Amino acid sequence: MTTAIPRTGTAGAGSKPFYSSFGFQVLAAMVIGLVLGWVARNMGPVAPGQPNWLTVTLSTTGSIFVQLLQALVPPLIFTAIVASISNLRQLSNAAALVWQTLLWFAITAFIAVLIGIALGLLIQPGINAGVAAASAKAPGNVGSWLDFLKGLVPANMFGLQATTRVEGSGATTRLGFNVLQLLVISIVVGVAALKVGERANSFLALNESFLAIVRKVLWWVIRLTPIGTIGLLGNAVAQYGWQTLEQLSWYAFAIYLGLAIVLLLVYPALLVLHGLSPARFFAGAWPAIQLAFVSRSSIGTLPVTEAVTEKSLGVPREYAAFAVPLGATTKMDGCAAIYPAISAIFVAQFYGVPLGIQEYVLIAFVSVIGSAATAGLTGATVMLTLTLSTLGLPLAGVGLLLAIDPILDMGRTAVNVAGQALVPTLVAKRQGLLDQAQYDRAGDIEAIDATPRAA
Repeated sequence: MTTAIPRTGTAGAGSKPFYSSFGFQVLAAMVIGLVLGWVARNMGPVAPGQPNWLTVTLSTTGSIFVQLLQALVPPLIFTAIVASISNLRQLSNAAALVWQTLLWFAITAFIAVLIGIALGLLIQPGINAGVAAASAKAPGNVGSWLDFLKGLVPANMFGLQATTRVEGSGATTRLGFNVLQLLVISIVVGVAALKVGERANSFLALNESFLAIVRKVLWWVIRLTPIGTIGLLGNAVAQYGWQTLEQLSWYAFAIYLGLAIVLLLVYPALLVLHGLSPARFFAGAWPAIQLAFVSRSSIGTLPVTEAVTEKSLGVPREYAAFAVPLGATTKMDGCAAIYPAISAIFVAQFYGVPLGIQEYVLIAFVSVIGSAATAGLTGATVMLTLTLSTLGLPLAGVGLLLAIDPILDMGRTAVNVAGQALVPTLVAKRQGLLDQAQYDRAGDIEAIDATPRAA
C-alpha cells in the first residue's frame, strides 16, 4: 500500500488545521522548551549540585524519549540492513549504488572540511578566544586509529560492549551497542543469506516481518517527538544557558557559519546541479533535521531520517534502508568535517603552533577517512582527539571547548542528518531510481506511516 503525502500548504475541504501538523507541533515544542528552559535556569538550583524540579522534569522527559529511540535502533539497523541487502539483488545496479554512495559521502565531507579550514584561517578563533588556558584539560575519551580499527571487528555476535565509569568511591558498568560493529555484523549476515540461497528464504521472510513490527513501534515513538523536544531543548537551556558562548564566541560563530554554509549553500547547490528543488528537499527532510537538532543524536534520529528519505523524498525502500543506516554511522559533515577542522585550527592558534600545507592535508584526510570513528567510538569529541593526535597538537586543548559543546552539537547533528538524507537522494537521482513525483510533493511527515511503501 502506498502512503500519500499531501502538498505542504495545500488548502482544501479535507485539509487538516495547521496546528495538527507534525512539523508545527515540533516547532511549537521548541518554543515551549526554550521558555521552560529559561524559567528553569532562572529558578536556580535547590542546593549546590541539586537542580530544581523543573530542570529535573525536563531532563527526565528528554532522556526517556532518547532512550526509547535508541532502544529500538539496534533491531532497526540489523533488520533494515539485512532486508536492504536482500532487496538490492532486485536492482541491476546494486554495486553502482554502493560505490556511488561511498563516493558522495567522501565528496560532501571533503567540501565541508575545506570550508572548515577556510573559516578557521579567516576568522582565527584561537587568536580571538577569551578563555583562559588554565581551563584546558585532557578529555576522558581519546580517539586513535588503532581503536578505530579494533572497533570494526565485532567482539561478539550482537555488537555489545561494556563501559565502566569510576566516580568517587564507586564504579558503574553499562552495556551498550557498538553501532559500527552492529553495522558490520548486519552486512555480513545479509551477504551470507544471499550466498546461502533458497535455504535462507525463511530467515529473510522472518526478518522482513520483524522489520515491519519495529517500524510500527518506532512510528509510535516518533509521534512523541514534540514532548521529547520540550524536554531536550529545555534541559539544554537550563543546564548550559547561552552566556557560556561569550568567551568562545568567535569559535562558536565559525562553527555555526560553517554549518550554515554547508546546509544552506552547498547542499542546495548539489541539489540544483542534479535538477532537484532545494525547497522540496528541505520540506521533506525537515522533520528529521528538527529532531536531530534537539536530540543531538544521528542514531536516535535514524527512524525519522529513513522515513522521510523513503516516503517524502522518493528514494526506493530497497536502497534507502541500506544507505540511511550506513550514513547514520559514517556520514557526518558536521561532527567529522566542519567541527574537527575549525577546532584543530583553534587549538593550533591558541597554543601558537604553526600549521603548514601538510597539516591541512592531514585534517582533510582524517575528516574524509575517519568519519566512521565517530560512530565506532563516542561522539565528536573522540573525532576531534583523533584529529589532534594525528597532527601532534595538545589534547588538553579539547578541554577549552567542552563548555559549549552541547550547544554546538545541536547544529552539528542537524547538518549530519541533512547529509544522511541528501546523499541517498542524489545517488537515487543519478541512477534513475528516484520517484520524482513523490519528491515534488515532499512535505510534512504527518502522512508518513511506519509501513514501507510497496516495492
